[in-house]
Amino acid sequence: MTLRHTVDAVVLDIEGTTSATGFVVDVLYPYARSRFAALLSERSGDPEVARAVAQVREAIGEPGADAVRVEKALNAWLDEDRKATPLKTLQGVIWSEGFARGDLVSHFYDDVVPELRTWHSSGVRLHVYSSGSVAAQRAWFTNSPEGDLTSLLSGFYDTENAGPKQEAESYRRISGSTGIEPAKLLFLSDRPGELDAARAAGWHAVGIRRPGEPYFEQGVGDHAAAGTFDEITVSRSTS
Repeated sequence: MTLRHTVDAVVLDIEGTTSATGFVVDVLYPYARSRFAALLSERSGDPEVARAVAQVREAIGEPGADAVRVEKALNAWLDEDRKATPLKTLQGVIWSEGFARGDLVSHFYDDVVPELRTWHSSGVRLHVYSSGSVAAQRAWFTNSPEGDLTSLLSGFYDTENAGPKQEAESYRRISGSTGIEPAKLLFLSDRPGELDAARAAGWHAVGIRRPGEPYFEQGVGDHAAAGTFDEITVSRSTS
């Protein structure tokens, strides 16, 4: 069954939705883990790194924590898959540089990019909202197997500039930022809590259920569900 939505914009989750969670966990996480120590020791004066380190110290309640202690906290959060903003910031710095060097190429499910191109060409705006930092999102879409996809996107949102993904206020914030009323926004995600929050903010929401993904068996609650992007027809609102 094809799901049809008439909206002005689609907002995309990444892990489990456009791309395989396994790629992130098996490739990107170890890549970042192996480089935390060097980043913390060699780049502590960079404003973005310094801000993230301060956030780690605040989160663990240790204002004097040294680089070794900060790295230990980051690795613990990584083990827990905690969506901690400073962790995502520092991962983003490392991944961006890895993509730029050609060490990394991102992953997209085969059905995703053709539909993004179709939706974009029809006048529907595309945005990303991921727990990964904006820097990581940009690197991800810049370094896809099909080349740079950022020309398809109108904006990037993360837990720092929008807020936690399971809180309705975050989606209201994105709506305000885009200038698009909630009823003309569609959110795609594999996580039911995120879909609930988007709907509570007045958005349309569709759950993406891909076999092998962490939330596949759990399902998406009472939300409409699609197995692939080509099961969703999106057209531009005319009002």
